[in-house]
Amino acid sequence: MLSDDAVPLVGPRVDRLRAILERLRSPSGNPISRARQFVEMQVPLSRRGPGWDRHWRELEAYLDSPGDWSGQAYEGQDGDYTAEDEE
Repeated sequence: MLSDDAVPLVGPRVDRLRAILERLRSPSGNPISRARQFVEMQVPLSRRGPGWDRHWRELEAYLDSPGDWSGQAYEGQDGDYTAEDEE
């Protein structure tokens, strides 16, 4: 319970923290979103570059987009591509 002299929790930093907490409370079905949650628990804001959020959003959108994945397993292989496959 807040007292009458408590400072209200408002502002962009608080909004950002609330968004992070909301993502943690409701796990996503997207594995990229789940990976982002785990990574954001390990990497402090001061270590994240200017393209951090865009990078994660692009990966999430790529996985969510309909269509066929470009990778295919090669006959007789487990699907991992290596430089030896070029020879």
